[in-house]
Amino acid sequence: MGHQHSHSHGQLSGNRLLFSIVLNIIITISQIIGGIISGSLALISDAVHNLSDVISLIISYSANLLVNKKKQTLHQTFGFKRAEIIAAFINSSTLIVIAFFLAIEAVKRLNNPAEIESNLVIWLALIAILANGLSVLLLRKDADHNLNMRSAYLHLITDMLTSVAVFAGGLLMKYYEIYWLDAVLTIIISLYLFYMSWSIFIDSLKILMLFAPKGLEIQAIQDEITALPEIENIHHVHIWQLNDHDIHFEAHIEFEKDIKLSEFDEICSRVELILFEKFHINHSNLQPEYERDDHKDFIIQD
Repeated sequence: MGHQHSHSHGQLSGNRLLFSIVLNIIITISQIIGGIISGSLALISDAVHNLSDVISLIISYSANLLVNKKKQTLHQTFGFKRAEIIAAFINSSTLIVIAFFLAIEAVKRLNNPAEIESNLVIWLALIAILANGLSVLLLRKDADHNLNMRSAYLHLITDMLTSVAVFAGGLLMKYYEIYWLDAVLTIIISLYLFYMSWSIFIDSLKILMLFAPKGLEIQAIQDEITALPEIENIHHVHIWQLNDHDIHFEAHIEFEKDIKLSEFDEICSRVELILFEKFHINHSNLQPEYERDDHKDFIIQD
């Protein structure tokens, strides 16, 4: 089965990530300086959140480069195809941790609201909203089909929402002196952040743990393959994802007759076509057997 790979999409994604990194570095530095000058803990917290975005985006950018630049070698037979999944796992994990600490800090701030210089908070939050909004638009399309890009995209969305909360809090503190609202909005955002990050964390963890892809009907695979007249049974099956797109399958196939190698090649091609067209499995490794004395269970307990 042939495989064609194009790097133009990956390079475009990398350029968008690089632009988002530069924007977030500018936002972070501005908010730290502004937070110190204004005495705003909310603005400094948003700057810390932005700093985590910078780190996560750098991780995502590095993973994107590795996937598109590095090839398979004798010592790295898969290349760096897992790099983006590792990046997605790290990013989603840090988002969950950030959500937890944001909620704790918000509760503390709710109990002890402090008056701040709101004008500087308002303007810097507005700049952060615009900059993060632009980054979100740049990465939106890639986030639909790539866990790594989706985790970076979520980082930017949640940071933009945090900036919206800071902006709204700045306005209300300026005109109505409602200082506790900033903490309430932060708690809501942290809950949303946890909810959105959890699915990416679980999906990337399952891929790293070599779980079978979600939604794949394993029993249907067995039924389709054993329906071929030449095949007696299929056993010792392993199915796993290498990354977002590559699904691997390996199994032992027991044949009804002692067939020739050329016959096995023909049957193997039919099996691979079934796996690809019906189950989207694009890498197969099939071991032929005939009257071999081994365990015949579909899933072998190693």
